[in-house]
Formats: sequence, C-alpha cells, structure tokens
Amino acid sequence: MCKVYSVCNQKGGTAKTTSSVNLGIGLARAGKKVCLIDADAQGSMTASLGFRQPDELEDTLARILGMVINEEEIPEDFGIIHHPEGVDLVPGNIELAGMEVSLVNVMSRETILRQYIESIRDRYDVIIIDCTPSLGMLTINALASTDALIIPVLPAYLSAKSLEQLLMTISKVRRQLNRRLMIKGILLTMVDRRTNNAREIISLIHDTYGEHINIFKETIPFSVRAAEASAEGVSIYSHDPRGKAAKAYENLTREVLGND
Repeated sequence: MCKVYSVCNQKGGTAKTTSSVNLGIGLARAGKKVCLIDADAQGSMTASLGFRQPDELEDTLARILGMVINEEEIPEDFGIIHHPEGVDLVPGNIELAGMEVSLVNVMSRETILRQYIESIRDRYDVIIIDCTPSLGMLTINALASTDALIIPVLPAYLSAKSLEQLLMTISKVRRQLNRRLMIKGILLTMVDRRTNNAREIISLIHDTYGEHINIFKETIPFSVRAAEASAEGVSIYSHDPRGKAAKAYENLTREVLGND
C-alpha cells in the first residue's frame, strides 16, 4: 500500500525541501517507487532537482489542481517528470500562489489535492509532499491528503516554538478532515552539536514532545555539501556520497522504512 508523507513546518529555513528530496531519493535507492510533489509556490523542490526555472514550466501542480477543480480528466503521467535519480516529480511554481487564493472559493476546497493523489496512489509505494512554509490552504490540502507527517525542526528557539501552532493545526485537521493523519516524527535538521544552544534546544524538544511524539534518532547535520547539492540540482547521494549528510539521510531512510 502507498504511504503518503508530508514534510511540513510553517517556519522557513528548516531544510524541509532538502529533507524531502533526499529522503525521497533515499527511498527510491531502497527499491521503492516514489513520487515527489512540490506544493510550494517557490518551486524549491523543483529547482533542487535540476529544473532551474520552475516558473517557466507549464504542466505543474497548479494546473493539475485546476483540472481537478474543473472536473477535467487528467491524462496518465500528465505533469509528472521522471528524474534520473529514480523518482517522479510533480513540479510546483509561482502559479500555486494564485491557486492558494482560488481555493478559498472552491467547494470541498480542503480536499482538492487529495482527489489528485487518490488518482495516482496505486502507482507508487511512497508519495512525499513538500509543503509550503505556511499554514495556508495548500498546506491544509497536504495535511488532508497525508498518512504521516514528518516535521523538520532546527535546534533553534523560534523553530522549536513554531511547533506549538503546527501541532494545533494538525489536531484540527485530524478531527475535521483526515482521521488517519499521524505524526511520523520530528526530524532535527542542520544540527551543530558543538554549540551549547543547539544541545539545549535538542534537550528541550525531547523533554517537551518526546513522550507523545516520535523524534527520529537520526539527526541531519549542518552541511555545506547539502546546500551545494541543491544548487547542483542533484541529491546528496550524487554530490557527496561519502559525506556526513549522505550518511545521515541513509540512516533516516532506514529509520522511516523500519517504522512502517
């Protein structure tokens, strides 16, 4: 059965897109059929996979959602790009910003993305949605479509504090839109354990949430190589396969597979 994950945090700069890409490609390397969905109007996932000008793409998630709204038939493979590293991509771009506004006036507005995902779900083992860094209508659509949520968090005060609002939103979505929604885990990213502040925040997160929410054992270290990989349009496995970030994402992939 296909599992749908959303990687979500309304706080920006949490390595959300980097984690979505490298977890997705990690799962593909483990033999899974993976589809990545870029639900962010910035098109960061699309650019990170080598499509430098996402705003120039025509067949994107925004167009697909428009077809769902208008009850148009979506051809098989429409808008899906096959990436050389073994994953499929539904690209996103600035048109999603307009879609965010348009959804407000649509009937069943919270479930438009879910309708599309249900139409492709039987073709994949894993679908990963890279959410926009906000709690707007596109993020609500992602949460309504999701089986399990991965929450990337920096070991920094403001990033940890943003968890409170996100958890309230998750609880509301679970009650009203998606009873199967669960939290797969909190993923600590861009970790530099040499600083006292990072160690204190990590300890605080474990003390505050660890009893009720899974916190992944693997943490993603701060890595210039990971940023370089995104700029190159490839995964960390291609850019720096022996580096600490690649090893961390390999371990995270095994942890995700082991928890299923």
